[in-house]
Amino acid sequence: MGSRGAKKSICSIAGLGYFLPEDMVTNQDLAMFVDTSDEWIVERTGIRARHRVAVGEATSDMAYRAAVAALDDAGVRACDLDLILVATATPDTPVPSTGCLLQARLECPGIPAMDLGAGCAGFGYGLHMAGAAVSSGMHRKVLVVGADALTRITNYRDRQSCILFGDGAGAAVVGSEGFLDVIDSDIGADGRGASMIRVQAGGSRLPASMDSVAASLHTLELKGREVFKQAVRHMVDAIRRAADRVGIDPRSFNLVIPHQANARIVDAVGEMLGVAEKNLVIDIDQTGNTAAASIPIAIGRARERGRLVPGQLVVAVGFGAGIAWACQVLRVRER
Repeated sequence: MGSRGAKKSICSIAGLGYFLPEDMVTNQDLAMFVDTSDEWIVERTGIRARHRVAVGEATSDMAYRAAVAALDDAGVRACDLDLILVATATPDTPVPSTGCLLQARLECPGIPAMDLGAGCAGFGYGLHMAGAAVSSGMHRKVLVVGADALTRITNYRDRQSCILFGDGAGAAVVGSEGFLDVIDSDIGADGRGASMIRVQAGGSRLPASMDSVAASLHTLELKGREVFKQAVRHMVDAIRRAADRVGIDPRSFNLVIPHQANARIVDAVGEMLGVAEKNLVIDIDQTGNTAAASIPIAIGRARERGRLVPGQLVVAVGFGAGIAWACQVLRVRER
């Protein structure tokens, strides 16, 4: 979707918002019922705590709070939107879509709303689709939300994966004008790697049953070593291709924001690209892996810390179940 030396934006982010639940689960909390320790988790993941959605709340509740924050940031009302895209692997229910539940909560009936399933690359997929919708003229203002409640599908018998996941939501209001231009966007997938990250039961292939629940087949299964290798390779390759399309060296990006899956993965991406430590965003120690929410949360928190400076080029890259990946080059404007 981009071209070498691209200067014109595909679309622009006019507002950002994110939400992290109040309830925190520390490594010490996990160590009370999982064979692990704070030191073991920090050394392998860089995570010290993660947020957990409140009892009685779900993905759409977090999506709503992030969406309201993004709308307020953009200075627009929900009724000004003309498309809602929600990227999630943990919908409130299989039917209807979380996008429609969010639309109802925002009180904007009639606006098309749908879910996107691209795992941890979901927000990038949503941003890509929003860019296509805006640049084609078919839509003017699109709400893109990445929201996941991974603690609801975590297998706490698996000490390797249960330490990783947290809950949260991030949102962006996308249109033709904003403070963060999307100047290049690319997405991809390779279904041959589908078994690397999956929830086996609960769909039409293996409907939920007493047996599937007893075997924890309704929880997230992660092949850690394979995911590590593939995540690093695909995110590095995606950033290199993006840099080539916009005509710069990958080391010239002012900020590199990979999906916050694991600090080791983020470090490996930066090392393979030769990115200076000060230009690499690692924002996982208090959030954990929030899946589709991780990139918008990381961008929002980078902005709060003064790391988004006008004129900068930022690259954000996600990798998730499918396997799927997404990469966007963003240019920071004056607000």
